[in-house]
Amino acid sequence: MAYFKDEAELLQIIGTLYDRIKLDARIAPRICEGKIVIQFRYEEPKGIATIDAANPPTQPGAYCDVVWGETSLKPNVEMSMKADIAHQFWHGKINLMVALTRRQIIAKGPIPKILRLLPAVEPVYTLYPKLLREIGREDLVLK
Repeated sequence: MAYFKDEAELLQIIGTLYDRIKLDARIAPRICEGKIVIQFRYEEPKGIATIDAANPPTQPGAYCDVVWGETSLKPNVEMSMKADIAHQFWHGKINLMVALTRRQIIAKGPIPKILRLLPAVEPVYTLYPKLLREIGREDLVLK
């Protein structure tokens, strides 16, 4: 099942999630400790999101920057996956190590840096379904 009909919907939902993450005092500072640039490359539908946790943020109140689309930022880590896998991951339904082993997620760069970020993103597993309900997309909440 495709959760997102097109890139615009992917941007609306995952983009909003990332915008909330970059402002969240519980999550973003822990991501920024890694001092890395992480790029997510999505397929079905296509989309690119880059989290810049290596440089000072440009938005007041943010802990890091998030860029949607192509960017000149050079990622330390690149994560490629179907958008449906990302949707399931942000619900806490996908184990990263299993997904990497099964090649559901393909990572380029230092995997240990990504693994160290896992505890930092755990609060997103409750934030994401809450966001979906807030924007009227209860139909996308996984049980």
